[in-house]
Parts: sequence; structure tokens; C-alpha cells
Amino acid sequence: MTSSELWSRATAERYDAEETGMSSAEVLGPTLDFLAELAGDGRALEFAIGTGRVGVPLRERGVPVTGIELSPHMATVLRRKAGEDVLPVVLGDMASTVVPGEFALVYLVYNTITNLLTQDEQVACFRNAARHRAPGGRFVIELGVPPLRLLPPGQAAVPFDVSEGHLGFDTFDLVEQVLVSHHLTRDAEDGRYRRESSRHRYAWPAELDLMARIAGLEPERRVADWDGSPFNQDSTRHVSVWRKPL
Repeated sequence: MTSSELWSRATAERYDAEETGMSSAEVLGPTLDFLAELAGDGRALEFAIGTGRVGVPLRERGVPVTGIELSPHMATVLRRKAGEDVLPVVLGDMASTVVPGEFALVYLVYNTITNLLTQDEQVACFRNAARHRAPGGRFVIELGVPPLRLLPPGQAAVPFDVSEGHLGFDTFDLVEQVLVSHHLTRDAEDGRYRRESSRHRYAWPAELDLMARIAGLEPERRVADWDGSPFNQDSTRHVSVWRKPL
């Protein structure tokens, strides 16, 4: 078992309702186009597949998808959308769990690699991706760029959402390279606020490239978003692709 925090039943049950924006056609369309093109006629493996926000519609596009998921509660929600015969899911962690076969594409979306709280585990995740990929296969990660430029001396937190129903901010441990994401979410029914937090190990793009090299992977492409827009010093996130040499 890795250091990843386990999503509870309550969190899994409300996850889709609270992430409707990430499931919109505007967000999912470019994501699915990008991944389907890389998968081609091959199979895809999603690390930390969750409730199937990406995996289920990618399967509906004709890409055979298998998932690895740590939380059985998240996998239960996914099962309501797709059966095991349509989208197999193996319960386990993304750093060490092995599923049968080789894949043209292994991918991690929505900052999920940061759920692994140590550098060693993140390196193991890259190695696990390389273990599953066919020669020439790709590994794709979507990850935010740490917003440390927004953290002046003496400031403890950086807000990322200030809206009527949600307040979100991150606090940082710059020594351990860990951020804690804090959420105050207002319940739509009774108006009360629910407080939650989760820990994440942030990583820079250059650090990920080194992890890839350790795993025997070569950088192929880095863009600022799924639509292929150029990545530069002002980008707040990136989609990176590494390839297993032929």
C-alpha cells in the first residue's frame, strides 16, 4: 500500500456531482481527442480511474480501457456506469499494481500523481507505467504547475477557488514538497459548510522528466492543455507525454 489517502464512501458518492464542470463537453472533448489519438488501435490503462469520468467515455469512443483504482468506493460508483466486461478495474495502487497485458497508452489525469506523497512512490509510478506499455507506447500525465510564485514571504496559503458555494485554498510545506488542499463546500440542501482537506506531493515538470528517465522513458511532448496550446513559463498546468523506446 502506498501513502495515498483513501477516498471514503461519502466522498465517492458525491464526487461526480461536485465535479460536473470537469465532466462537461468543453473539458472532456479535448481530453478524449488527445488520449484516443495516442491510443490508436491499442489498449489504454488509466491509473487512479476513480468514478470513470474519463475512462468510461473513452471506452465509448472505442478505446479498450482498463483501470487501476485504490478506493473500492470510487470503483463502486464506476460500476454503475460500466460493467466489468466493458471496463475492467483492478483494485490497488498505481505505483505497484500490475494488470495483465501490454498497453499502447497509460495515463493519469487531473493531478492524480500527487496523491503519491513521496518521491520514491512517484518514481515507482513511472516504472509501473513503463512496465505496462508496449514498445513505442506512451505515458501521459496531466498536472498543475505548483503556484509558488503566488506565495510571497509570510503568506501561508494560496486560494484557487472563491465562489458562492466553495472556498478552496492550498497551504504548502516547501521542505517536504507537500501541499494540503483545503475545501469549504456549502451543502445545497441545508446551506451548511463541509470542511475537507487532502495532502498532495507536488512536482515540477523537470522533476517528472527525470522520473521518466529513471524509468527508461523518453520525453515526446509537453503542452499547456489538452487542446495542444504551447507550454510556457506562465502556464498553470501541463499535459506531458513520454514514450517507451522501440
